[in-house]
Formats: sequence, C-alpha cells, structure tokens
Amino acid sequence: MEKQIWERPLQLVPNKIPRYPGGREIDRFRGVKNPKDDGRPEAWVGSTTHAINKDKVGDKNLGLSEVWLPTGHKVLLKDLIEKYPRELLGEKHVNKFGSNTCILVKLLDAKNQLGLQTHPTREYARKYFNSEFGKVESWYIIGLREDQEEQPYVLLGFKEGISRQIFEELYEKQDIRAMEEWCHKIPVSVGDVFFVDAGVPHAVGPGCFLIEVQESSDITVGVTKRNFSSKHEELKYKELLLGCYKYMGTSYDENLKKYKILPRIIKNNKGGTEKLLLGMEQTSYFSILEIEVRDEFILNDTGTFSIAIILEGKGEMIFEGGSLDICKSNEIFLPAGIKNLTCKNKGDIPLRLVQAFPPEVF
Repeated sequence: MEKQIWERPLQLVPNKIPRYPGGREIDRFRGVKNPKDDGRPEAWVGSTTHAINKDKVGDKNLGLSEVWLPTGHKVLLKDLIEKYPRELLGEKHVNKFGSNTCILVKLLDAKNQLGLQTHPTREYARKYFNSEFGKVESWYIIGLREDQEEQPYVLLGFKEGISRQIFEELYEKQDIRAMEEWCHKIPVSVGDVFFVDAGVPHAVGPGCFLIEVQESSDITVGVTKRNFSSKHEELKYKELLLGCYKYMGTSYDENLKKYKILPRIIKNNKGGTEKLLLGMEQTSYFSILEIEVRDEFILNDTGTFSIAIILEGKGEMIFEGGSLDICKSNEIFLPAGIKNLTCKNKGDIPLRLVQAFPPEVF
C-alpha cells in the first residue's frame, strides 16, 4: 500500500501554531465545539517548513505538517517527501527545486492587529539570513470576526512621500503608530485577494481570517528595537531592518491596483467554475485557484503537487483506483502521481476549495 501513496490524495492532520492572540476562527471553521482564542492563531497546511519559534516553544517539529497514511498511521510530510520526492512532488519540480515544496500555506486568524512588518527578497534573504527563500506572500480573506468594533482591515503599502530618512527617524523614536500611519489602511471583505511583495510594509488587521500562501520561509522583519550587548550589534540590526523595506510610496488607488488582485475565471462549465486568484502575473513563486464544484469537475493535472483546503460543502475526490470523502475544513495534499482526479459535489450547496500550487504552474 505504501508504494501507492503518491497515487491518492493524502489527508493532512490539523495543527495550530502558538504565536499571538487568536485561533478562535480556525476552531469555528473546523467545527470545534466551543471555539476559543488560545494563542494558536495559525494552522500550517502541507508545511515542510520549520516555524522560527520552534526552540522557544520546545517543539523541534513545530510548523511541520503530518499526513495520514492509508494504514491509519501519521507521518511527517517532510519525511515522506524526502523518501519519495519525484513521486510526490513531480519530476519537473524536483529537477528544478529538489525536494523542497517551495511554498507554505496557512490558515491565519488575527484577533488583534499584527505588528507592522515586511519580508526579504530572495537576494536579501541569501545575503543576510542564510536562506534560499525570501517571503513573498498573499492573502485570501475567507472570514471576518463579527464582534469587532471596526471593520476588519489590512495595512499594506507605503503612502506617497515616504523615504528611508522619515522611516528611520520614526524607528529611532519608536513611534510605531506614525510608522503605521505611513501605510495604506484598506478595509477588507470576504473574497478579497491581496498580493504582498517582498519589501512591502504590511500588517494583518484585527478580525481577519484568511488563507496565506507564501514562499517556504518564516523570516519576518518588524519595526521594534531590540536590546543588544554592543552598539555595533545594534547598528548592524538597524541596517538589516531598514534595508529590508522598499521605500516606494503610491496613492491609495495605485496601491490597490498593484496589490489587490481581481480573481479571473479560467474554466466554467455545468460541473463547476475555476478561478485564478493569483498567478504568474503577480509572482512565479506560487499560484492559487478557487474551485466551485456544482456537480463533477475535473481538476488540473499539472505534473506537480498541490495543497487544497475545503472551504465549504461536502463531496468526494475520485481518482484512479479509489475515492476520498471530503468536507469543509479538510486539508489535503495532492501528490503529482494522482491520475484522473475529479471532485464530485454531494451536498445541497456547491463544494468550494482553494488549491495552492508550487512555482511556475499558473
């Protein structure tokens, strides 16, 4: 049976990562009784990336996803991929990227606004963080907290007139509010899609429940000073931090045009509809589809793997040699070796799923 694991969908084991206030909406989405904010606001889906706070938490595998094997046993997805890279990830992916999936998918539920931050480009990450990956990312808003005092929002992109000198002066004074006010504040609605390029300042606002698809790293550069034992180390960190931001301000409308992405229908028939949420036009590092299945819908055979989250409804994934029942909140790793994969709706409402792909697919 193990020889054929790459020929069938693999159900992922739900997880939650300790970080900051939040987590209730993940529980609610998963149908957990008495959902609550437990300080575990992120669920890493199909992840082969270690969380940067693994040592602090005391969990060497923090961030790594597990999958259920057909035998009923659990195993780390990373270990499985390292054993069967070509079968699981696809020949063309492995030839170019090796056994690294190159993507990280998350469910993220922010109770409070997250800290203003940015992420490095790949070039900057290689030079200063000893990482092959920067952290270009994207957000797909799938829910909003109904008990927020104000409409949920995101901070994204600098306003016109920003300069490194201005930002540095505010950093020295630690005037975080003023730094945030130099960023565009964008009210969000369910269904909104945002592209967050490396070097762009951003913060997820309170009440946002979203799917985040990004490069496979956990490098974040904030705006808060740290305590160092020497002036040299302090200045070195300051240069690292300020050098990571791209000081390119735009008007509100220009900013939206650049970073708020309008989904595009790429396939539509009686069986369902397929939308491209984000793709090569924004980045070659990953792409995202949303599929609404009304009857039966054939999924793309790209020659690579993908990671799926079921947003709504129930049904089954039918593949050569079997089927898998699926329902809302299921997280699925779809190996490259699956043949003739079809989704079938078996509920009163359409079956909806998000599918994230590795580099250079859509």
